[in-house]
Amino acid sequence: MITRTAQGIPGDAINAGLVGGKEDVLCAMHKAGWFPADPITLRSSIDIIGSVVMHRPYRDAPVSNLYYDGRREDLAFEKPAGNSADRRHHVRYWQVLAQGEEGRPVWLGAVTFDRSVGISHYTGQITHHIAPDIDAERDGLTDDLKQAQVVEAIYEVTGIGPTLLAWNGGGDRYYTDGEVKIARLVTGCEATAATVAELANPPLVELKNQTWKAIIGLIGPALLAGTDDGTPPPGAK
Repeated sequence: MITRTAQGIPGDAINAGLVGGKEDVLCAMHKAGWFPADPITLRSSIDIIGSVVMHRPYRDAPVSNLYYDGRREDLAFEKPAGNSADRRHHVRYWQVLAQGEEGRPVWLGAVTFDRSVGISHYTGQITHHIAPDIDAERDGLTDDLKQAQVVEAIYEVTGIGPTLLAWNGGGDRYYTDGEVKIARLVTGCEATAATVAELANPPLVELKNQTWKAIIGLIGPALLAGTDDGTPPPGAK
């Protein structure tokens, strides 16, 4: 449940998912205020640099490719945060099943928040640095979909498990309760759901989640403060 970079470095954790056809995904994300990311080209690379330097909006700026199950993402979306592409919410999705248990396609995704532009600790290339609390981004994306009334049901499945200290493909720290939040989408671009069924976790998983929240409540501020303390990630150059 971990993506990888083109160099094979462990990347962002899988922490979100959708159930629905491609058209349902595109319509739902649009209604939720998320924009498809541009492909990486010379023009889009110049545009994103201009957005950061000139502090001007670029709501569909490109995202770098990550790989899951040996292939790059099928879809990528972002939601601007401010007037520059250096800060943004973004998610990559991979279709992992053409037909899951609910009879519809299943997508797994990795959603994070880009807090700044900097240099990769592994490759020395220019990249975005992510905020460490990836659960907050997962929950924020789910809330956006709920508010857009495009979700029928929400439930969790186990991902990488509780992870207090890990590094992504750019060498940025992150932490997570390790759950993947799945949203079952409405069918059809004109459909809406006035209510959302939020399925309960098994008791042991719920106990784990509550324990995790208590731990993060105690040490989360210290983890956030230590994000830029200069400690190199494993294997950094």
